[in-house]
Amino acid sequence: MTEGVRLQKVLSQAGVASRRVAEKMIRDGRVEVDGAVVTELGTRVEPGTAVIRVDGTRISVDESHVYLALNKPRGMLSTMSDDLGRPCIGDLVEHRVRGNKNLFHVGRLDADTEGLILLTNDGELAHRLMHPSFEVPKTYLATVAGTVPRGLGKKLRAGVDLEDGMARVDHFAVVDAVPGKSLVRVTLHEGRNRIVRRLLAEVGYPVQELVRTDIGTVSLGDQRPGSLRPLRRNEIGELYKAVGL
Repeated sequence: MTEGVRLQKVLSQAGVASRRVAEKMIRDGRVEVDGAVVTELGTRVEPGTAVIRVDGTRISVDESHVYLALNKPRGMLSTMSDDLGRPCIGDLVEHRVRGNKNLFHVGRLDADTEGLILLTNDGELAHRLMHPSFEVPKTYLATVAGTVPRGLGKKLRAGVDLEDGMARVDHFAVVDAVPGKSLVRVTLHEGRNRIVRRLLAEVGYPVQELVRTDIGTVSLGDQRPGSLRPLRRNEIGELYKAVGL
């Protein structure tokens, strides 16, 4: 008995294209399996273990894998459960996601911070996204007290000495300003606890409100607080690429 599933069927089930279009992709040399270009239509693969790329971008073919974007509301803990019964993100997915017990949350946010958290049961992807060596950038919108001076971005990019070492941002921009407060966009690839709040407080601009809007190329968009959405195929592929999978 022949093992595995025909490659064109796997691509079709993964939502890449119809089976007929997938066959053309294979014949055109656009599909790689485990690092080798495949052009033979009879090729069979094991969806649970094969690494498949289309046009160089890895696709998720394991149907048991779940990839979600959550907009964590303010006042909620970034944990799947809490012994003290406090509101946590596990409460939001408990009745909405099958098999949610195995979900990892990618990137913590403190209780007072709203914004994007990724949820997945793809353990290798989750591990790499959380590991500082892969330097996946994260973007925040922060409302700060006062009017931000022109040179603050340069200072933050150069680095600020915090109690646990030097920290710096990748990008900084003032988005809006009204009397008494400013809205700024901060991008950095650090994951230290409350790093954005501590950085801005250290340079004299305490954060009043904070929202994480992006992790890598995945964006919160117009998601409402408390809402979940499945990641699109290209978003999953970009996350794989960002961490070398």
